[in-house]
Amino acid sequence: MSENIPEKGAVIQKDLETYAIIPYIPGGLVDPATLIKIASIAEKYNAKTLKVTSNQRIAIIGIKFEDIDRIWEDLDMKPGGFIGKRVRSTKFCPGTTHCKRAEQDSIKMGMAIDEKFQGMEMPNKIKIGVSGCPNSCAESRVKDIGLIGYRRGWNLYAGGTAGIKPMIGQPIAKNLTDKEVMELIEKIINYYHENEKSKRLGRFIERIGFGRFKNIITT
Repeated sequence: MSENIPEKGAVIQKDLETYAIIPYIPGGLVDPATLIKIASIAEKYNAKTLKVTSNQRIAIIGIKFEDIDRIWEDLDMKPGGFIGKRVRSTKFCPGTTHCKRAEQDSIKMGMAIDEKFQGMEMPNKIKIGVSGCPNSCAESRVKDIGLIGYRRGWNLYAGGTAGIKPMIGQPIAKNLTDKEVMELIEKIINYYHENEKSKRLGRFIERIGFGRFKNIITT
């Protein structure tokens, strides 16, 4: 076996023999007991390393193929990365729960988005970033769907990516309530799912035209 296994949340490593998995840890918020459990299981199965990723996850790297199912069983956690063409786990900042600069509750919003959309099958991966203020610590403008909190509400952007050909997300709507955000994200995801076969959201928007896309989503 020398290929990625999205259904197991596993990606082949450079040695073409071992794999990496990423347990689902919403927003990187984790209690000490879970950290200890992850570390203990990684040690039990002789993982080569643990990596705190840029997307607020903990990757368990260098595990054997035959151990993947047992590791997931021991973790009792669902995959949070390497899940193929799906809505990925939302990246969000500490928001008004912890940060003195935040204007909006990004933890509450990020959790709500994950609960509704995370893991949904898509034409390509969808990354979502939720930032509680214009400092944009969740890198919202380079996500497929991005939110930035302001005093009057959320600004929503679509079509960003930090991939091989970076794109900046374009503004869809401003000063949104939490409810309005969820409704617009659902419209974006549904329209993208129904009208694209393989390209990332930003390339899809580029193909049909931003004006047309925005008009469809906001009316």
